[in-house]
Amino acid sequence: MTIQHTSMFAPVQSIAKETIQPRVERTTADAHESFATTLQQAIQSVNNEQQHSQEMTTRLVNGDVESLHDVMIASEKAGIALQATVEVRNKVVEAYETMMRMQV
Repeated sequence: MTIQHTSMFAPVQSIAKETIQPRVERTTADAHESFATTLQQAIQSVNNEQQHSQEMTTRLVNGDVESLHDVMIASEKAGIALQATVEVRNKVVEAYETMMRMQV
């Protein structure tokens, strides 16, 4: 059994690497596009984990999977990825609400 290291935070880590390198002037449109792409990749990663978990569960029910451990690992990875996504969403909403309450 091999365990592959996948992270839904890989797009975020790539942004951190970009900030270490010299900055190039970016327009607001570039920043929006970059953020949208990063967000889309992160959500797609979570979706892929969910689909893989569902596929493994279906294969287990059909008797095509010999190892229950692999199914449980896929299920836990999908659950953790979803929980992390929900927590990030909650923090973004909280930050937005805080900004909206600020007096200018």
